Amino acid sequence: MSRSVLVTGGSRGIGLAIARELKEAGDDVAVTYRSGEPPEGLLGVQCDITDTAQVDAAFKQVEEEQGQVQVLVANAGITKDQLLALMSEEDFSSVVDTNLTGSFRVAKRAVRGMMRKRTGRIILISSVVGLLGSGGQANYSASKAGLVGFARSLARELGSRNITVNVVAPGFIETDMTAALPEDRQVGIKKNVPLGRFGSADEIAKAVRFLASDDAAYITGAVIPVDGGLGMGH
Repeated sequence: MSRSVLVTGGSRGIGLAIARELKEAGDDVAVTYRSGEPPEGLLGVQCDITDTAQVDAAFKQVEEEQGQVQVLVANAGITKDQLLALMSEEDFSSVVDTNLTGSFRVAKRAVRGMMRKRTGRIILISSVVGLLGSGGQANYSASKAGLVGFARSLARELGSRNITVNVVAPGFIETDMTAALPEDRQVGIKKNVPLGRFGSADEIAKAVRFLASDDAAYITGAVIPVDGGLGMGH
């Protein structure tokens, strides 16, 4: 039977790859997006996850069109990189509000139905930067590290209801952002990756598909790195 899936920030990049992978697995998949047009073949729901009212409205639309959310992938996120001495308080708080508190908002809303049905999957998309740290990304690193503690607390809280909560931590992935990096910067990054290359969005998506599947029913509170070995030991 197909499940009702919601992927936040699913209109492009890693989020879109995840949405398409879960759609291919046979699920009914909705994606949130903030602007532009939603991707074809998926239920698009316009939503800014920093707004609780918009989150609630988005869930109501998904529930009406494909049923209560059984699998939540919290992927939406932003960056506002700057050295700490130059970083504004707004740039710090807005990144944390989107990446960490936004995940709180959507998870809290999804858990209502999951607890009633005593089943569910919550998958949070973190980053190797949340484990390693990165100069100029104190806000982003803090938000992504926070997802680990958040997920593990939820895993303990919700395990008795047969709800699993896990984290996928991507490394450097082939996206528009990495493609825009100077060639010498790309070479330097790859030198630090044991596998010697950037990952693909599809490789992240396949890890998410596994965690959302019955094969991962006994995995909860885990952090799955998909980073070519960059963050090993963290």
